[in-house]
This record gives sequence, C-alpha cells and structure tokens, in this order.
Amino acid sequence: QLQLVESGGGLVQPGGSLRLSCAASGFTRPGYTLTFYAVAWFRQAPGKEREGLSCISTTAGTNYADSVKGRFTISRYLANNTVYLQMNSLKPEDTGVYYCAANWNPRSPICTLLPRYDSWGQGTQVTVSA
Repeated sequence: QLQLVESGGGLVQPGGSLRLSCAASGFTRPGYTLTFYAVAWFRQAPGKEREGLSCISTTAGTNYADSVKGRFTISRYLANNTVYLQMNSLKPEDTGVYYCAANWNPRSPICTLLPRYDSWGQGTQVTVSA
C-alpha cells in the first residue's frame, strides 16, 4: 500500500504563498516510483465537500480546478518521489485541510479531479487569514 505524507501547511496572510509537499513511500515493487501513479491534491473546507484542486498524470499532464487555475502549480520531483503544490495569491476561501491522493495509472496522459484515488494522505491544514 502506497503511503502519502503531506507537509507545508500553516497560517498565511491573504495574498501570500505556501508550498505543500506530498512524499510517497511504500511502493510495492523495487524500481517503482511516482512515474507509475497519478497524484492529485484535494481540499476540504469546514462543512464542505472535498474538492479536487489539481492533478498530475504519470506522463506529467496536469489539470486544475477553475478556482485555483493561474494561482496554484502542481509539480513532481521523481528523485525523491514527491509532488508539490505551489500556492500563490492565497485567499481566505483557500482555507481548509489539503490532502494528496494517488492512483496506479501508468502511461496515462490524463488525471482526474474526482476523488477516485486509492491512496490518501492524512492531510495538512492551510489557513489563510489576516
């Protein structure tokens, strides 16, 4: 079972930036890396449903929700099996618990923002407030 650990959350003022990290481990076979997995970032605000924000496919295709397009950037560093979410121009409505999720999906150019992922991290809190 793939393990995912998020980090980088915290308190930031409106207009500020944060970079979240999602570190993956526990690959089932030697030589497997995140190149075999699609990875997505989700956000859950209090009283709201979990919302897909961004994802990166195994062939490095990316997808963004309209609410974060132009402000958030997803990337991955395969040498350490980590996916990042750079968040700029943060707004109070960006507040919530941020989760990363992954699915085995080798050689696919697409990824989904729907919560159809098998592996999930424990989440990291992001609070945007003055």
